[in-house]
Formats: sequence, C-alpha cells, structure tokens
Amino acid sequence: MQQASILLVDDEESLLDIIQLNLELEGYTVHTAITGSQALSEIRRRKFDLVLLDVMLPEVDGFTICQTLRLENNNVPILFITAKNSSEDRVFGLKIGADDYLAKPFDLEELLLRVQLLLKRNKSFGNTSEYEFDGCKINFTSYEVQDVKGQRHTLSKTEIMFLKLLIERKNEVISRDQIIDSVWGYNSYPNTRTIDNLIVDFRKMFEQDPKNPKHFISVRGVGYKYSA
Repeated sequence: MQQASILLVDDEESLLDIIQLNLELEGYTVHTAITGSQALSEIRRRKFDLVLLDVMLPEVDGFTICQTLRLENNNVPILFITAKNSSEDRVFGLKIGADDYLAKPFDLEELLLRVQLLLKRNKSFGNTSEYEFDGCKINFTSYEVQDVKGQRHTLSKTEIMFLKLLIERKNEVISRDQIIDSVWGYNSYPNTRTIDNLIVDFRKMFEQDPKNPKHFISVRGVGYKYSA
C-alpha cells in the first residue's frame, strides 16, 4: 500500500531533520523545503497528502502560503507548526484555511498523532466551490459567474482568486500588500491601478449601483473589503 506523502516546511534545519526522521520511521514519504517559495513550488508540482508548515519562513511566510493555496482551490490538509503561539495567530491560521495548529515547542508524539488524525480526515474540508449573494453567483472551480443582471461571464484565475480572497475574509479590510502576496505572488509587482481596475469590474458585475457600492468597498490608504 502506498504510504502518505508529506511536505515538511521549516527553515530550522536541526528541527526539520528530527521531524523528518520521526515521520519516516512511521512509514511516511517525506519531502522537505526550507523557504516559502520552495514550498509553493513543491506543492504546485506534485501531490501531497499533508503539509506541515512553519509560519516564519524566508521569502514567503506560512500564512501567505496557506492563503494562496486555498485561493487556488488546493485543499491539501495543512498543519501549522510554529513559534507564533498567540491566540490571535491560531485563530488567523485556522481562519485562512489551516486544518490544525501546533505551537513550538511541542511533543513529538503529539505531532505524530495529529498527523495521523489529519491523514484520516476527509480531504474535502474547506472546499468552497460556489458562493451566492444578491442574485449573483460565483463558481470558484469553473471560474464562471452570474452578474447582477443575470448574465454569465468566465473570469481569469487572477480575478477568481481575488474574489475568493475578499469573500473568504468578509468584512475585513485587506491591504494592497496582502492582496498582491496572496493573489499575484511575492515575486510579482502588479501596478496599483490593476487592483483598482479589478474592483471597478467587480462593481460593474455585482453591484446594483456601481457608483454607490455596498459589497466591494475601498478603504482609502489601506485596501479593500467585501461586505455581505
């Protein structure tokens, strides 16, 4: 029987070696990454059954990785293992799509048990494929939307990811930097007008009165938010 494949992401190499050894002793196939960009590359080019993810990583932090994967409809189970152990960090990590959160330092037996339990769970958790509001419909899998007039459109991957980010963080103001990191990626630098223009397009599609929006709101000097 094929063993579960796990990606272990941590820039503390001594800890990474210890966890990898213990996972392999349990019979798992383990791949490793020590930077955020390396982790994203690995996840996008091969299928994993579980990702063990540190938060404080070089290049791309773990929170951004998690959020980006969920926006891409990648529902691989994610277990954060991190020294960021405040209640705010835990809530945020789970809110953006992680399946579990374990603070450092931790007991290896507890980690192995959590890994075992996560691998047994249904992998469809957190899969939000459709969303409806005010007669509008969005399908995050097919990229198809129905606008406020009942007309259908097929959006780009970037447009769908941006919509999903706003909707999943309903009523929260999201900064331009967070939007760029999560939707375009850490090594991309879209013109600020690009984001503004997408918001304008969303208002034209989904607002009854685009000039007086109630769903897609600009917060001057900060960013944007979606309000239901």
